[in-house]
Amino acid sequence: MSHSLFQHAVDALRRVLPCDKPADAALSAFFRDNPKLGQQDRHFIAESVFAVLRRHALLSALTAPQATPKRLLIASLVRVRGHNLRELSDALTEAEQKWAGELKALEPELTLAERAELPDWVVSAMQQDGGLDDEAVLTLGRAMQHPAPLDLRANTIKTRREDALNELTALGIPAEFTPLSPFGLRVKGKPALTRMPLFTNGMVEVQDEGSQLLGLLLAPRRGEMVVDFCAGAGGKTLLLGAMMASTGRLYAFDISEKRLANLKPRLARSGLSNVHPQLLASEKDARIKRLAGKIDRVLVDAPCSGLGTLRRNPDLKFRQSPDSVAQLNATQANILNAAAALVKPGGRLVYATCSLLPAENDAIIDAFLASHPEFSELNAEALLAEQRVTLATGSRLRLNPAQHNTDGFFAVALGRNPA
Repeated sequence: MSHSLFQHAVDALRRVLPCDKPADAALSAFFRDNPKLGQQDRHFIAESVFAVLRRHALLSALTAPQATPKRLLIASLVRVRGHNLRELSDALTEAEQKWAGELKALEPELTLAERAELPDWVVSAMQQDGGLDDEAVLTLGRAMQHPAPLDLRANTIKTRREDALNELTALGIPAEFTPLSPFGLRVKGKPALTRMPLFTNGMVEVQDEGSQLLGLLLAPRRGEMVVDFCAGAGGKTLLLGAMMASTGRLYAFDISEKRLANLKPRLARSGLSNVHPQLLASEKDARIKRLAGKIDRVLVDAPCSGLGTLRRNPDLKFRQSPDSVAQLNATQANILNAAAALVKPGGRLVYATCSLLPAENDAIIDAFLASHPEFSELNAEALLAEQRVTLATGSRLRLNPAQHNTDGFFAVALGRNPA
């Protein structure tokens, strides 16, 4: 490893570590400022930065009392990423090499939260509200310390999953079917997908298997009126549209013009003609009122802490707090109430988050059901079985990296009682 590459990684980590903005955005800005870096160098820098974020508690203990970006990076390379001192000899001074060698034998005492690489308040919430014991917390925390696999969804409007797998194999890209989603493919490594015709022609989309299961829980049918209430960049919207065979009418609602703009190229690739993006001012927008009681199925993938996605976004554990979650809870309840008004008698509503916190999940649903007797909880396990997905989840869908190798998801299906 050259001293120049090592120093670039230190500079990138210094840019990211305040965690005052998303890590991927800070890294993108760093790469724009350093356009001469090659693809391999960028990959090394990005992986090095994210390795520090994932194991920040351990690395901070190892480098205390001087947890500088440089020392954190050295400790990560030696203790987390498995580099030997010979590989680092050109990058480090003699004193740094000696210190790095001493790191290998250090075993600092860590709390449960530090071993799980989770904030104290998150561990407390999991234990006090979620009923997890120390071992369950540690198992979950350790699962989120590893990078997530690359999952794809075959766009059934344009291809079959089997054909997409064959094409990946022909390109020399190791891949396999995902174990749960009938549309999913799991790819080994990080190939340059965006340059491949399979991607540019819209035959596959990047989508975590857990996210795909949310669409299967909603189970939209051909010809129905469906709303993706918090569509974002549209990954689930495109899945719903394909499940509807591009028939009926599918509204993609969001309050962010930028997110809906990101949907446009994906929608163009998908071949779908039934998707209607709608920019809303808020959950009280007049367009929602006009559709009240007319929609067959509504998906609410609510804004949340995102703590179920720490494999991909480890910086979120530094950017969320009990106060930010409390603010999200109010938003989640308001959105769920607004979305519920759309559902016609006999229709279905799915509330979902990519959070592991009971305050964003069970608490929101329990409060909603207590104040909306016109809705009844449906059994998620039975609904997924109807879609040929065998998963022992019980009434409420709970996915996590330790058990399912997906992002952490929570979802509940609610049926509006017939008139």
